[in-house]
Amino acid sequence: MNAPQGRHWPQTSQETQPGSQTKAKGTRYVAHEPDARGRIHYSDQENATWQTLMARQMALVEGRVCREYRQGLERLALPEDRIPQLGEIDRVLEAATGWRTARVPALIPFTRFFELLAERRFPVATFIRSPEELDYLQEPDIFHEIFGHCPMLTHPAFAEFTATYGRLGLAASKEERVYLARLYWMTVEFGMLRETQPDGSRALRLYGGGIISSPRETRYALGELAESLERPAHLPFDAVEALRTPYRIDILQPLYYVLESLDDLHELASRDIMALVHEAMALGLKTPRFPPRCSHRH
Repeated sequence: MNAPQGRHWPQTSQETQPGSQTKAKGTRYVAHEPDARGRIHYSDQENATWQTLMARQMALVEGRVCREYRQGLERLALPEDRIPQLGEIDRVLEAATGWRTARVPALIPFTRFFELLAERRFPVATFIRSPEELDYLQEPDIFHEIFGHCPMLTHPAFAEFTATYGRLGLAASKEERVYLARLYWMTVEFGMLRETQPDGSRALRLYGGGIISSPRETRYALGELAESLERPAHLPFDAVEALRTPYRIDILQPLYYVLESLDDLHELASRDIMALVHEAMALGLKTPRFPPRCSHRH
């Protein structure tokens, strides 16, 4: 899998003791619990994995991610040699946009996910992938959530869109949520935009956390692997079209929707998104740009 899984998450509940670990139902990943002082203790190997992931992605993001992501990353000042405590992230997010993180196990209910976003709390699973899973992960880990998403949550337009999405999801039916999931996938997870350069050109840049936290997808999304892989399509963002676009979680994405700027998300948050959902539902799904999923991994 080239980007962490979307949140079609099953119900789970558990009671834990301070400083323990939580394994939610339906997952093989174990989330860390904080100790009595609220700190989470990660092993040397886990911190080394974070260090490896940070070094790898920091070498790739320059010239590929959008200006707003770069600014958010600078504000967060993430440590490169250890997994940060969530309180460190919260102090920056709260000052910027009023957001906080929310510690969660690897899997949470879809309804809980929407509740957290509506409350301006971004769910972060407190586990990190193993060294053997640097490039393939079945569920979003702390690196994906913090490095991939939290920098963008320092930007007001992106933060407001994400909170609006949560409020809409809470009130949506099961079928409507399936369509909303596609909108999230095509924006928050795998969104791109155009950015004006000093020479006046409009270059493609990344803002979706699913791209930015994956070294292969970071290069692939921008067409840099065209010699070995088919170049992906880049289409101007259209909310109804995004809502109608099927996706797979276990492949490099064949299609990316491109904003003219993050102002497009601010404008979208002010529209009747549920009316757009109903329009998409009436039109039906678009033809997939990928083959049916096989039993083996991509």
